[in-house]
Amino acid sequence: MNGIIIKAIGGLYTVEASEGIFECKARGIFRKRKIAPMCGDDVVISQDSDGSCVIEEILPRRSQLIRPPLANLDLLVFVSSTVEPRPNTLLLDKFIAIAVYKKIKPVVVFTKVDKQPGDELADIYRKVGIDVFECDNTTGEGSAEVKELLQGKLSAFTGNTGVGKSSLLNNMYPELELATGEISRKLGRGRHTTRHVQLYKLEGGGYIADTPGFSSFETNRYDIIFKDELADCFTEFAQFTGDCRFPDCSHTKEKGCAVIEAVKDGIIPQSRFDSYVQMYEEAKQLKEWEYKND
Repeated sequence: MNGIIIKAIGGLYTVEASEGIFECKARGIFRKRKIAPMCGDDVVISQDSDGSCVIEEILPRRSQLIRPPLANLDLLVFVSSTVEPRPNTLLLDKFIAIAVYKKIKPVVVFTKVDKQPGDELADIYRKVGIDVFECDNTTGEGSAEVKELLQGKLSAFTGNTGVGKSSLLNNMYPELELATGEISRKLGRGRHTTRHVQLYKLEGGGYIADTPGFSSFETNRYDIIFKDELADCFTEFAQFTGDCRFPDCSHTKEKGCAVIEAVKDGIIPQSRFDSYVQMYEEAKQLKEWEYKND
């Protein structure tokens, strides 16, 4: 049978197939190959005569995150408030760069637009081709458009505490908050005990990943981007990088840099360029050999 792993905890994997829900163990061969099944994996399972189930094969992944462990994500939805807390564009740009690096489509949602309009911020990201939504969580305005985008997709939400992720999700899926709240209490998530990822099936198709500890999604060592790869993660640079005077241009300060000219001409937003330069300076401090075995 073919199915998708919707929960992975303690070496047990819950697989949803068209024939039903199955609790599975994984073949030892995966451990030998240093491959761990993870939530979102498309798998082939078998069932023995005694009813026990085993994951026989993990199908090729189209995307993968190590922390939290998630496979085949279509969308990473970054929720940021326009005020209280103030938006951090550098953090947002780091999130977006990692999504692009991991071949996951980034989506940005600005909340609390009832307190502070989000037009100026939204325009920055729309200008570079990113899907942006502005939501008023007090009225639910804007949430229907986000919900439509999620249909048929495997999505995860992230954003700092207080930006309104829970309110947004509750406006879209009232039943989801009840389910995650119940699981949170059982696991004692607030006490930082058991951590696991779980997928929730959406009415109309698709899944949302419930990812404890993902609210402060970090560009950690497992999702690091080295300096030579960083420009490719700012997709608005692509049409200009080939026109730079120097083939090894870092796009940070060189004369004859087409990216810098595009910033001066207002084609590339200044805040995006500033984030890139800061991220590049941070990436310069990394020693690639330290990470090659990760």
